[in-house]
Amino acid sequence: MDLHHPFVKEFPAHRETIRSLKLADGKFRAAFEEYHRLDDEICRIEEDVEFATDQQIDEMKFKRAKLKDVLFASVQKHEAAVVR
Repeated sequence: MDLHHPFVKEFPAHRETIRSLKLADGKFRAAFEEYHRLDDEICRIEEDVEFATDQQIDEMKFKRAKLKDVLFASVQKHEAAVVR
């Protein structure tokens, strides 16, 4: 079972846009890094390397999902601006 959810793996068709945003947009880069930090932490907990309560893991997963939404919205906005 693959526990990691790397952002680029979730949206492979947008790989170049993600790369560009990571280089050019500090806010996007910070959210991207936070997303991956959370993803790694969640994975370690699910693999029983670290411990967290059910509530803590649920809160981390919720935050990861919110970050994914923010990141993907940025990707879509950037791609829409490029098409115009």
